[in-house]
Amino acid sequence: MTKAELIDKVASGAGLSKVDASKALDTTLNSIKVALKKGQKVTLVGFGTFLVVKRKSRKGRNPRTGDVITIPAAKVPKFTSGKALKDAVR
Repeated sequence: MTKAELIDKVASGAGLSKVDASKALDTTLNSIKVALKKGQKVTLVGFGTFLVVKRKSRKGRNPRTGDVITIPAAKVPKFTSGKALKDAVR
């Protein structure tokens, strides 16, 4: 499902115009991004949890040359699905 298809579903399901549904979706996604950037955890009960985890630096290989390189530590977003979402998919 693309973002446009999701906007169509939200618009028809909530009785909103596509413009209003698009604004609502963009605001929701932006709010999640801002919270993660601040290091906060976002929990949507029944759906899942978004959080930021720290990944340690590690060794890797340059696939072109085969040289060993160090991949630096990084903060990455992580999503853990909730029980209701897992049950719905099964």
